[in-house]
Amino acid sequence: MDRTKIETETMGFFQVALVIATFLCSLVAGFLFAFAVVVMAGIKSLNNREFIRAFQTMDGVIQNNQPIFVVAWLGSVIALIVAAALGVGRLDTTGHWLLIVSTLAYLIGVQLPSFTINIPLNNRLQSLSVDDMDEFAQQAAREGFEGRWNRWNAIRTVVSCLVSLLLIVLALRY
Repeated sequence: MDRTKIETETMGFFQVALVIATFLCSLVAGFLFAFAVVVMAGIKSLNNREFIRAFQTMDGVIQNNQPIFVVAWLGSVIALIVAAALGVGRLDTTGHWLLIVSTLAYLIGVQLPSFTINIPLNNRLQSLSVDDMDEFAQQAAREGFEGRWNRWNAIRTVVSCLVSLLLIVLALRY
């Protein structure tokens, strides 16, 4: 097999990986965006007990490894890393930097806070037996959760939307 054919096939694999990464990262951005502007805004008006139960129920779907969610969430990371690996040395300087910045931003600005902040907060809320708590305990649990969770979700939302935009620009270039 000649070198040109190998390079063409590798670029084809890169393009496929880039399209898949862009699609999946955009799905994650949409998910985070929906939580930021609809879900959390919607349950904000609930009393403490109802808020905790509502969040526990929604998070329970995710924590029970809802297959479509798992494919989108983990697939976005895998596809983006594969695209980054395939793109190294094959893109011009601008494309190379777009890919590096998007990958690092996604891993550091979306995935890292998810696993170090939002998921631990989810787990803490998930562990509560809201029916066994008095109103003061429910209020304390909500206050320890809601502000920090929303703040970090807003950060994840902005970063994931910017990453999706960068990946779209990159995909349009190649």
